[in-house]
Amino acid sequence: MKVSDFDYHLPLESIAQRPLPERDASRLLLLDRETGAFEDRNFREFPDLLRGDELIVLNNARVLPARLFGHRQGIHAEHHSPENKEFLTAQIEVLLVRPLGDDTWECLVRPGRKIPIGERIIFGNGELVAQVEGRGDYGLRILRFSARGNFREIVERLGHVPLPPYIKRADDPSDRERYQTIFAQQGTAVAAPTAGLHFTSAILDRLRARCIEIVEITLEVGLGTFEPVRAEQIEQHKIHGETYEICESAAQAIASAKADSRPVLAVGTTVVRALEDAAEKAAARDANGPLIAPGKTEAEIFLLPGKPFRVVDQLLTNFHLPQSTLLALVSAFAGREHVLAAYRHAVAAGYRFYSYGDCMLIR
Repeated sequence: MKVSDFDYHLPLESIAQRPLPERDASRLLLLDRETGAFEDRNFREFPDLLRGDELIVLNNARVLPARLFGHRQGIHAEHHSPENKEFLTAQIEVLLVRPLGDDTWECLVRPGRKIPIGERIIFGNGELVAQVEGRGDYGLRILRFSARGNFREIVERLGHVPLPPYIKRADDPSDRERYQTIFAQQGTAVAAPTAGLHFTSAILDRLRARCIEIVEITLEVGLGTFEPVRAEQIEQHKIHGETYEICESAAQAIASAKADSRPVLAVGTTVVRALEDAAEKAAARDANGPLIAPGKTEAEIFLLPGKPFRVVDQLLTNFHLPQSTLLALVSAFAGREHVLAAYRHAVAAGYRFYSYGDCMLIR
């Protein structure tokens, strides 16, 4: 399929630049995946819109303040030159993308083309130093860090919230709380599982009051969230892997729900990707074995129209970028024409789009 098959027009003013004052005040577009019918609702209605026997699966990944700003040490520079002084003091932005070891990370570096292998980047007052060990495509670099103290604590102190590039402002202190779900645990995600941002303790209490089962998994949201599709045919796009973990109790709860014909409701495309990847791998190992094997692995699945869904029956998700892999995933789940028609309505009706925007419930 062509990437352009997943396009729609979105005015810039529809992109939410800040969250609403209250998490659960978002609008909710209810979409019937079979008929394409949709209704305008509010997220506070979410617990009452459910049958009552659903299994809700949340992603509890925690966002790392993964944007670091430093300056190069300049191993190849002559330090007495005024031009080289400007070269050395120019700001370098590093986005931690994925840990490769105890002190080594895959990172996006800007401006990447000016950072050679062997270059050292200094952060803060020198309490964190990174050396460039290797190069990759599209600005990716392999960086080895050394820290005067605990690496995670230093990153938490020096780092900035990695707001998506369509949010045209610098992060501020409030983003540290609002660009994080209330059920986030420790992790190294570089983007929030944004469908979970709408939940409050009161919403969770109302769900539990209806005896709706809730389980958590972890998928460390990575570079694939930001990576544009550069191929004309979407099938040719190489999707980035993302680490996920499903514990034994969650795997058992999911298998039990499916056996009892209870709907599995994924909160976010990250949950969809983890569950469907785990089910595909389990089926490849043993077609008669468990639906999902617990454990930690990497999501490799690319969900496109025509791909079967083995686990997920319902999906709560935010609105996604045109011509993106996430819009293709949602189209695979609910039908491309249904999804694009719902998106056109959302634009016309003034819904707020993307990470800090409104949401859809597809069932």
